[in-house]
Amino acid sequence: MSVISTGQAVVLGVVEGLTEFLPVSSTGHLKMAEGLMNIPVDDDAVVGFTAVIQVGAIAAVFVYFFRDIVRFVGAWLRGLAHRDQRENHDYRFTWWVIYATVPIVVVGLAAKSLIDGPLGSLWVVALSLIGGSVVMWCAEQMARFKRGEDAVTAKDAMIVGTSQILALLFPGFSRSGATISTALIRDLDRVAATRLSFFLGLPALTGAGLYELKDATGGGVPKAALAVGTLVSFVVAYASIAWLLRFVQRHSFNSFIGYRIVVGVLLIGLLVTHVLP
Repeated sequence: MSVISTGQAVVLGVVEGLTEFLPVSSTGHLKMAEGLMNIPVDDDAVVGFTAVIQVGAIAAVFVYFFRDIVRFVGAWLRGLAHRDQRENHDYRFTWWVIYATVPIVVVGLAAKSLIDGPLGSLWVVALSLIGGSVVMWCAEQMARFKRGEDAVTAKDAMIVGTSQILALLFPGFSRSGATISTALIRDLDRVAATRLSFFLGLPALTGAGLYELKDATGGGVPKAALAVGTLVSFVVAYASIAWLLRFVQRHSFNSFIGYRIVVGVLLIGLLVTHVLP
C-alpha cells in the first residue's frame, strides 16, 4: 500500500517549494503537513520522499542562478588548468563552497540514525522553530550589513556552511535561517547573506536527495507521486526564490521570526492536545 498518494505529494511539493529557502524550516513544515495528513513521518520511504522533493527545490536554484553557476564553474575549471587564474574570487569561492559542505556531510552520515529517529520528533521541531527564532532575532540586532558578496571570505564560507549542521540536527531550526543568521552576524548584508545561503545549499541538498532516492523509490511511494511532488516543488521554489531576493532588499527578517514563533507555539498546542501524535 502506498504511504503517499499523488494528491498528498502535490500538497507536500507546495509546502517544500514555499519553505525550503525561506527561513521558516521546510523540514518542520513538511513534518507538520505529514502529521496532519496521517502520513507516518518516521517511515523510511517518507523520509526519502521528503529528501527527493528537495531536489526539485534545489533544481530551481540551479535554474534561477544558472548564469552565476556557469561563471563559478568556468572560473573553477580555468583555475584548475591555469595557475595564474587561481587568484580569481569566483575560483576560490567555488572551492570554499566545496570545503564548507564537508562538515554537514560528515555529521549527516555519522548521526543519521539520530536524525531519522529521536531528533525527528515533532517536539524537537516545535522547540527548534522557537529557538531558531531567538537566534535570528539576535542576528538581526548584531548585524552591521557592511559587506557585499564580493567581500565573502573563506572564513565566512566555512562558518556559514558549518552552521547548516544546526538545521540537520534540529529540524525546525531551518537551514536557510541558520546560514542567513550566521552570515548576518559575520556582517554580510541581507542580499549577500541570502545568496550565500543558496549557493551553500546546492551540494548539501542535492547530495541528500540523491542519497535518499533508494528509500523513496523502494519503500511504498509511487514513482508518479515522487515525480509530481518534485515538479511542484521546483515550480513553487522558483517563485519563492525570486520573491525572497526582492523582499530582503528592503525588509528585515522580523516577519519570519514572528511567524516561526506562532507556528512553534501552534505545533506545541497540537501535540499537547493530541491532534498530532
